[in-house]
Amino acid sequence: QVQLVQSGGGLVQAGGSLRLSCAASGRMFSRFAMGWFRQPPEKEREFVAGISGSGGRTYYADSVKGRFTISRDNPKNTVYLQMNSLKPEDTAVYFCAAGAGVGAKLPGDYDYWGQGTQVTVSS
Repeated sequence: QVQLVQSGGGLVQAGGSLRLSCAASGRMFSRFAMGWFRQPPEKEREFVAGISGSGGRTYYADSVKGRFTISRDNPKNTVYLQMNSLKPEDTAVYFCAAGAGVGAKLPGDYDYWGQGTQVTVSS
């Protein structure tokens, strides 16, 4: 069992930056691929970024490439999402997730989820 606790998020102006963190409980954190998803108002949850267990491979949605960076610190059992050049369309509830499949981009591919954190970007 893995528990994920998120922190960060909030309100920022367009062009600004935020960093989200997701701390995992339990051992074997490095065995899990991690992902970030977001759910805009009245829309379905969508993939944002993913990272392999070792951190050696990362992958992104086209909409955030070049602006967002996913990283992880395995000794600290934590994964991060650095978000730069934020746009109003990035407004959503953001979720971290843990799963086994590197390269997975569907919510159903992930087994454990954080509680979600609101990111609001004002224009």
